[in-house]
Amino acid sequence: MHDDIIHTLTDWIETNLDKTLSIDEVAAKSGYSKWHLQRMFRTVTKQTLGGYIRERRLTLAAEALSQTQRPVFDIAMQYGYDSQQTFSRVFRRQFSQTPTAYRHTMRRQSLTRQVNYSFDCSDFASSAYSKVQLDSNSPACN
Repeated sequence: MHDDIIHTLTDWIETNLDKTLSIDEVAAKSGYSKWHLQRMFRTVTKQTLGGYIRERRLTLAAEALSQTQRPVFDIAMQYGYDSQQTFSRVFRRQFSQTPTAYRHTMRRQSLTRQVNYSFDCSDFASSAYSKVQLDSNSPACN
């Protein structure tokens, strides 16, 4: 029973992460007292309600950082932080790096995945390209 209540509540939280969510507001939505709701939430999810909301917002912010060019300030405001400094502090605590460093790391990883290709030189031996001489020092055939 509690699982269903918490599942329904987390669905509602997910659709409202871009709004200011206080524990009072979430408790009012659930129909339970703050104390009882937090106790139920922790029993079912093994984390606090506030921690869950913060973690989800940071995860969405991290996705926005890696997938868009939007300024860090705009992303911080979208996910309910009062300032870029507060966002950066909380983000660093969660991801062990600043939002800007995270963005650069994720872009480098993305580029590495896109450029990561390999050659099988045996494919060239029997193809129309067999007349092309590859330098024996070429990384493609070493």
